[in-house]
Amino acid sequence: MHFEFLVEDKSGKEALEILVPEIIGDKHTYKVFAYKGIGRIPSNMTSSVDARNRLLLDNLPQLLNGYGRAWQDCSGVVFMVCDLDNKCLKSFRQELLGILSRCNPRPETRFCIAVEEGEAWFLGDISAVKAAYPKAKDDVLNSYENDSICGTWEKLADAVYPGGSSELSKKGWQVVGKEKSEWAKNIAPKMNVAKNASPSFNHFRSKLQELASQ
Repeated sequence: MHFEFLVEDKSGKEALEILVPEIIGDKHTYKVFAYKGIGRIPSNMTSSVDARNRLLLDNLPQLLNGYGRAWQDCSGVVFMVCDLDNKCLKSFRQELLGILSRCNPRPETRFCIAVEEGEAWFLGDISAVKAAYPKAKDDVLNSYENDSICGTWEKLADAVYPGGSSELSKKGWQVVGKEKSEWAKNIAPKMNVAKNASPSFNHFRSKLQELASQ
């Protein structure tokens, strides 16, 4: 089976490039495509999007329609993986399913949403964080409630970045994005995909394993 993953940023791609093979093994193929932000769901499924606009949700209707047309005769699955941020999980999932329902033909698709942010998946494996960053602050890590809406990337920064999230934020969003990619590259290889305390990571893993086992 072939899997294609649509993620909202480079750090998501860095993480999945490491984690997906650990989950599906070597009997399947996959590609991960990173966008330059989450964007927003367009009101019109058929509206054209500027090719330079690399925002995931803005492009999603066209992407899913394209997969539906291209994959009619092959075994492939699309996974869209993104952060929940401050959205309502139930409403957001219904919006995504609404886009999929209007595709004809409809590609095999799974929507996997990190709650609150992708860093929740790293914080779901404290041992991996500590292995990657031995000086990480235990009091910060132990205060985290899995998949809570708490400023997740800031929580991880407070644990592992010198000066914490306040110091990192002063350096601007480009430096924050670069640091998130470093977290992905350093923590993901240490993770045990079979043991993670993040419910949203476990949902992603189970959906992927279910399809890979067919």
